[in-house]
Order: sequence, then structure tokens, then C-alpha cells
Amino acid sequence: MKYGFDNDKYLKIQSEHIKERIAQFGDKLYLEFGGKLYDDHHASRVLPGFEPDSKLRMLMRLKDDAEIVMVISAADIEKNKVRADLGITYDKDVLRLRDVFIKRGLLVNSVVITHYNGQASAVAFREQLERLGVNVYYHYLIEGYPHNVDLINSDEGFGKNDYVVTTRPLVVITAPGPGSGKMAVCLSQLYNENKRGVKAGYAKFETFPIWNLALKHPVNVAYEAATADLNDLNMIDPFHLEAYGKTTVNYNRDVEIFPVLNAIFEGIYGESPYKSPTDMGVNMAGNCISDDAVCCEASRQEIIRRYYAALCDLAEGKPAESEVNKIQLLMRQMKLTIADRRATIAAKEAQDRHGVPCAAIEFNDGTIITSKTSDLLGPSAALLLNATKYLAGIEHDVKLIPQDMIEPIQYTKTSLLHGQNPRLHTDEVLVALSVLSQRDERCKQAIDSLPLLDGCQVHATVMLSEVDRKIFKKLGCGLSTDPVRK
Repeated sequence: MKYGFDNDKYLKIQSEHIKERIAQFGDKLYLEFGGKLYDDHHASRVLPGFEPDSKLRMLMRLKDDAEIVMVISAADIEKNKVRADLGITYDKDVLRLRDVFIKRGLLVNSVVITHYNGQASAVAFREQLERLGVNVYYHYLIEGYPHNVDLINSDEGFGKNDYVVTTRPLVVITAPGPGSGKMAVCLSQLYNENKRGVKAGYAKFETFPIWNLALKHPVNVAYEAATADLNDLNMIDPFHLEAYGKTTVNYNRDVEIFPVLNAIFEGIYGESPYKSPTDMGVNMAGNCISDDAVCCEASRQEIIRRYYAALCDLAEGKPAESEVNKIQLLMRQMKLTIADRRATIAAKEAQDRHGVPCAAIEFNDGTIITSKTSDLLGPSAALLLNATKYLAGIEHDVKLIPQDMIEPIQYTKTSLLHGQNPRLHTDEVLVALSVLSQRDERCKQAIDSLPLLDGCQVHATVMLSEVDRKIFKKLGCGLSTDPVRK
């Protein structure tokens, strides 16, 4: 894999910078984590070398000073909102993330349920958490939030919320997804801490857009493509430009809300500690890019992948037309076409030759190999076999999995489990290879080569099953597919 990001440097300077921000305020810092604190796969795709758990590992360096407060909206609990990348509801993800953080040795004492107005599902979730020994707090809807500053900064506004008891100087506020109310929790705590004589501050950890990269840098444009469903826009921070004469990048929601935040800060402290949205941020990722060209290319591939993902959502009946249009516009701005994704072109050319669905993979050295659908294997399973044979130096014509082993699996899938597709999926191929690796050295070599797929680019000419998509994701491959059903 070609690396463009220095992860070790990031862990060091990011943790040091947060310590400096804690010291700026005195007693306590409420740090709002935008995006994903754990399993940030978007960052690892556009910044090759960034590990999906880098932010969590960075926090581990501060674990003696830090505790985590998790936030979930009662409205999201009520409507069973699902985290798209994992396919689980937000309430289940709170439990999953809590377990992940605790196993890493981080302190997780509290969950805040925001937007609460008596929802029965929120009450049930609170009871479930309390049975696990978790402290649960309610934060309520405030009429006119965030613009009714006088009401917000009063005992009928933030003062009405439950005060979240914390014990460490760094309080990390995180959530399973956007719109959970993390910022409001931070501001509410500032108000209530101030009433108790505690000198507390606020900062924001938002990886993207990267404030010290150009507005149209591919890494920042890839963020716009990733948030096309939210209609986020990157923009020059006008407040920072006016205050310091320096150009920095932020995104529209933070820029739009900053005057309101300033007014809230002034209501709490008497003055605002910040002159711009950029001032509030602590992200140091832009200082850790070690090879800009590698990150630019990875980001261009991400933009094209996001385009195909939006097309597939549209093909599945999801309301994704605006996402498709926005990403198309971003591609035009970047002078990108699908021809800039070599795996895509190779897969389409293979389909034209064979007349059946095909797939292609571009390795990190630029080599491309393809696969086709057969009676035994789907294009993704065949591609995985072809790829591991190439990486292990095994001749292409060698059959790693004998047909007399595949046919009983197909019989079970169709005759006993009543499946419609007899072809093996990627997970079934990997299981078969693993079993055979105990007695076949070539199968062992194929299995051992799997880590080398990290960072490779894959395209299929048909939409793949959820199982196949997850396997490629776990292997670290960037996957795109045509919006065509099998």
C-alpha cells in the first residue's frame, strides 16, 4: 500500500495539541467529536496510512485525563435510525461503542439522551442503560434553539437540562451519527459548569474538511462527496479571514452557526474565547500528510466511488437523485470521469469480451486483473481467487478449490437452504481456502496474501451482495459497482 499520511506523527502532535487546549481554559475542556471517533474508514481511504481507529488510539494517550460522554437523540431512538455503514440502529451502536471504549481502557460513565420530550422508547433505553450501570441524563428541546439566545442561556433553557456529572479534565462528547445534539450538550454543560464556578471550555474535533488544505484540494472535495446526502458545503471561513487575514477552510454549518455560538459564549462567559469557527477546531491531520500526491489520488478514487454508491442507492429506490447530481458537479469541478478509475474500465471491457458480469482489481503496483461470472463463482468470489493467486505467485490456471468441494456447498445453499443463487460468495471462498490451507500449501499462500489487498481498487459490473461488500471493506479494498442488479 502506498502511504500518504504519517500516522505516528498524527498520534503524537494531535494529543499534544489537545493538552494545550485543555490548559487554555483551566479546569475542564468539552471536546465535541464530529464524525466517527472509531472505525473512520473514510479518513483511512482518503489519507492512506491513517488507521480507522487512529482517533481512538490518540485518545488512549490521554486516557488518564479523559472520559467519554455518549449522546443519542430521543428522536433517533424513536424512529430506529440506522447507521448506514454498519446496518445497526443508533441505540445498539451506543452499546457497541461503549464496549469498544471500555475494552480500550477509556472511562465511559454517561449517556445523554437529547431532544427528550417523554418518548417511551427513550425511557426504555434509559432503563436498559441503567441496568448496565450507566448514568443517563435527559436534555430537553429548547424553543427557538439555537437562535433564542436569551432563553437558551437561562434556567428555563440550558438550566433545565440534567447536569452531567464528570470527573476528568477532558470530556469527549461523541455520538453514533450526525444530528444527535453533541454541540448542544457541550454548550449546556458550559452553562451549568459556569454556574458551579468551574472554568470549562469548548473545542471541536472535526477531521474534515481539513482547515489548512486548499478549498478544492481533493481530500476536501472527497469530504463534500461523502456528505452529499447532508448537502454540506466546504467554504472559506470568513470570520477567520477577517480576524487574522488568513485563508482557512471550514464547512457551511459551522460557519452559519458561529455568530449564534459567539452570542451563547458571551452570555455564559461575558466574552467569546474564539474569533472564528476555525479557532474552535483542534484537528492536526493536515500537518501529517507525508505524500500529497498519494492522498490526492486516493481522494479522487473516493469521489468516483461515492458517485457509484449514489447511483446504486438510486437504483435501489432510495431518494438519492440530489446526491448523484451533486457528486457529478464535484467530478466536473475536479475534471474527473469514470475513465479515471482504471478498475472500472477494465471490468467493463471484460464484460464486453465475455458477455457476463465481471469484476476487476487494480493492485497497488498498478497491475490490473479481472474475473468473470461462472456456474460455480460470482464475479467477486472469482476475483478474490484470481487476486490471491496473483499475489501468491500461483499460476492462473491452478484450481485452488476443486469442483467436487464447491458442488456440495452449492447443494446446501440451493436445495437445503432454498437459496436462488448457487454461486459462491467471497466469504464462502475464504472459508473453503482456509480449510484447504491445512493440507495445501498453495491455499495457505493464497490466504497469507490477503493483507496485500489493503488499498487496492475494485470494481464490479453488477451490484454485489451485502456479504461481498463487507468482505472487500474488511480487506481494505476500495469498492465500486455499476448500478445494475444481478
